[in-house]
Amino acid sequence: MSFTHPPKKQLAIWTLNTVAILMLSHSNGLFAGDRLLATGGVMQIEGSGGGGLTPWALISGYGTDKQIGGSAFYTEARTNGDFEISSGGVSIGLHNRLEISLSQQKLGLSDTVPGESIRVNTMGVKLRLFGDAIYEQDTWLPQVSLGVQIKHNEDFHNVPKALGAKHQTGVDVYLAATKLYLGAVFGRNLLINGTLQATKANQFGFLGFGGDNRDNYQIKPAASVAVMLTDQVLLGTEYRYKPDNLSVFKEENAHDVFLAWFPTKNISLTAAYLDLGNIANKSNQSGWYLSGQIAY
Repeated sequence: MSFTHPPKKQLAIWTLNTVAILMLSHSNGLFAGDRLLATGGVMQIEGSGGGGLTPWALISGYGTDKQIGGSAFYTEARTNGDFEISSGGVSIGLHNRLEISLSQQKLGLSDTVPGESIRVNTMGVKLRLFGDAIYEQDTWLPQVSLGVQIKHNEDFHNVPKALGAKHQTGVDVYLAATKLYLGAVFGRNLLINGTLQATKANQFGFLGFGGDNRDNYQIKPAASVAVMLTDQVLLGTEYRYKPDNLSVFKEENAHDVFLAWFPTKNISLTAAYLDLGNIANKSNQSGWYLSGQIAY
């Protein structure tokens, strides 16, 4: 699947659509998000509702089963090797059941390939299968969602193909289970998430999909744990396993520690320490990222 150019124009259209939804929320109860603070998560790097690295089972936005929610986000990160990662996009949550997201990720290649960058467009769809992570406190069953992320690498023929990547477009399929335990840690809410993802993506898709080492789908797990330090501050950590498909460079797993602040219900700011391991010819790539989100 491919999205038409130019990407900047696409993101502007996506953003305008979300702004229109947010404006409607002031005049139509259908769009007024009534779920609890932070229960849509933040937007992860590929644009799905969750943590910064990992999709969660939660549906983005604050819409209940009778409402429509929406989110818009932008994330910026830089590693100690001067790789720059930016991601921005929008999502719609329909009746706390279905999430649709559109986003673009961009990787600046530092002095590895001076002046060059790689763009990946991602369309995501997530369906809540059963359970409610927040309100079903009388059962151990988590909220479980099935998701698909369709990724298209706009710059595949420059660097990724030369490194041995096999495909310009890839489809990640994941199953996520999320549970919020109210008052579980010294009276504070605790969130636990586990995700299984079938993927061929190299470095989230920045280096294409599949490779000379292997070109088959692999099931990779991810986990997230977060606690509400206060009613407006969420502290958490994530770990995400990734495939190692290219013989030219070894790919390692990713993890982060994040702090999300919700000054109001509709605005969140997230800061995180991110460790991506090897990226191309540079090892131990870590750094900080900042992300802002508007949600209804």
